[in-house]
Formats: sequence, C-alpha cells, structure tokens
Amino acid sequence: MLGVDLAAATEVIDAVTGWSHVALDLASAIVIALGAIQAFAELPKAIRGLRRFTEVRLEFARYLAMALEFQLAADVLQTAISPSWDQLGILAAVATIRTALNFSLAREMKEERTLVSGDGARSSATATLSEVSASGPRIAEGKTA
Repeated sequence: MLGVDLAAATEVIDAVTGWSHVALDLASAIVIALGAIQAFAELPKAIRGLRRFTEVRLEFARYLAMALEFQLAADVLQTAISPSWDQLGILAAVATIRTALNFSLAREMKEERTLVSGDGARSSATATLSEVSASGPRIAEGKTA
C-alpha cells in the first residue's frame, strides 16, 4: 500500500466529523438565539404599531430556516460517523421532517412577504438570510434553482 495507517486516518476523519457535527449544532443554536434576540427586541415596536408584526415574524423565520439547514447538516455528519441502519432511518425521518418544515416556512415567508410588499412596507426583492428552501427555490428573487 501507500504506507498510510488506515486505522489512524479513520480516527482523524471520525474526530474531524465529530467536531464538525458539534460546530454545526452550535451554529444552529447561535442562529436561533440571535434571531430570538432580534425578534424580542423588535416586538415592542410591533406591539406599539411602529413596526408590522408580520415583518418581525418574517425576520425571525429567516433565522429559523437557516438553523434548520445547520441542524440537517449536523445530522448528516452524525450519521456519517455511525452509519447503522437505525441511524440511517432516523436521518431519513429527521431530514424529511426538517425539509417539510423548511419548505412550509419558506412558502409562508413568501406569502407574508408578498402581503407586506403589497402594502408598500417592504420590497419583495430584499435579500434575506435564508431564502433557499431545501428544494432550492430562490424566494426573494422569484427564481428557481
């Protein structure tokens, strides 16, 4: 062979994958926390009528959609570390649920953005944090991948 210690290489790959999984889970938690802080900070304005509640909801939804993507990536990496049939089945179920949630969230964001922009409060072409659903449509630009 090439003189590569296969066991050592596998351990390094498993360690990198494990730490990447933790980093993606942490990124997901951070994104949700940042979105929640921003939404909580804007909520009083929405309650007083200085800002549309729908806009605050849309901004928070962007953060949730991005967090779902990070969590799905973390689950894929976790399964790469221990690819048993049970883990693959769990990944398939989780991926299906998260993809459905992300799709529904993206559709709702598009509908509410249309509603908000129809009143002239916000342009539908405004770029957002997470505009791409799991299936790939570009919502803000009205394009598909």
